[in-house]
Amino acid sequence: MSTIGSLLLFGMQIYSYLIIIYILLSWFPNARESSFGQMLGSIVEPYLEPFRRLIPPLGMIDISPIVAIVALHFATYGVRALFF
Repeated sequence: MSTIGSLLLFGMQIYSYLIIIYILLSWFPNARESSFGQMLGSIVEPYLEPFRRLIPPLGMIDISPIVAIVALHFATYGVRALFF
């Protein structure tokens, strides 16, 4: 059972890294339109979309990915409590 928990924790950690990479892609012009950016967007955007609906951007700054990463971090606490 702890193997499943370890795999879930590893997947959640990788997913949070993918979100951070996707955020960093917004700093470079046309990076999200590249094939890598589109592939990453298809993985990350379904998770970020509900947070973007709840939290509107503050001017030019979108803080919803930060809230999404924090929520994912809290979910890792739940997985640790269930499996370990």
